[in-house]
Amino acid sequence: MSTPLLEIRELSVRFPTAAGVVCAVDQLSCTLEHGQTLGVVGESGSGKSVTFLAALQLLPKAVAQIEGQILLNGEDLLTRSASQIQAIRGARVGMIFQDPMSALHPLMRIGDQIAEIVRAHTGASRADAHARAISVLRSVGIPNPDTRARQYPHELSGGMRQRVIIAMAIVLEPELIIADEPTTALDTTVEAQILELIDELKDRRGIGVVLVSHSLATISSVADTVMVMYAGRVVEHGSAGEIFSDPTHPYTQGLLASIPTIDHGRGHLVSIPGSPPSLIDLPAGCSFAPRCVARIETCTAERPTLTARTPTHVDACLVPPSARRITPAAVAAGMGDQ
Repeated sequence: MSTPLLEIRELSVRFPTAAGVVCAVDQLSCTLEHGQTLGVVGESGSGKSVTFLAALQLLPKAVAQIEGQILLNGEDLLTRSASQIQAIRGARVGMIFQDPMSALHPLMRIGDQIAEIVRAHTGASRADAHARAISVLRSVGIPNPDTRARQYPHELSGGMRQRVIIAMAIVLEPELIIADEPTTALDTTVEAQILELIDELKDRRGIGVVLVSHSLATISSVADTVMVMYAGRVVEHGSAGEIFSDPTHPYTQGLLASIPTIDHGRGHLVSIPGSPPSLIDLPAGCSFAPRCVARIETCTAERPTLTARTPTHVDACLVPPSARRITPAAVAAGMGDQ
């Protein structure tokens, strides 16, 4: 069997605070194959971003306590030195950050920021690096790239800035791109364009993509596999077809049921009751149990582990499958009037 592009093994990330230890990620394991897109979904605070910031050693070492392995083509990124991981960032792994305005240097021209990456990793001349910056801006659909390269971030629209961030992530043709909420601040039309661009780049260049989002609707059109996180843990993982057509965890069902549809009518929008738990003081048993409309007595006492439902589909739920609300309509009936 070939080595996965990305393999995370039993990853845990904790942050000691005055109020207690925040367990941001707890025993997380997953894999991403070459040329595939992994969609990572969950509410804010579920540990999505922390997982992949840990992969690139972008968490403060003085604070974050990290255990486990994060393997890129079999190489453990967590054991790399500062200089080694610096050589990997940008060259082998590209990062698309959530807010392009804060990710871009406000006092540097767009072209110079991209050229700086090229020169740092390849030693190219200033002219060659600038030419490569123009070329990659053109490849991500930015019109008049020569002109745009001489502009500053504040002179571009939000969609243009996000395309610049994508250009920076792919300029050295990395093996893996991590896109952390890349469409959060964009309108619906631009969001669709950005997602289509990421998917096109994956197909054209054969790279692997991790797409982090709080919305299943966002990743539904581009993900090959989907990992659903809740309170720092994986609660469901499977192919996109399995997750969207036959979700088995009540949390995933609730997320899908909360997506507005054109035939929803004038009734109340469906929502999952309650709020995510504190990561300092997680409830005993299943972390989702206090909000779950399908919970049973065992859920509040025993912590569920990932169990295979099919060879490619796992979930962490103690409720017998026959007793779960396994359709969006049933979830709506149980959650809609909260």
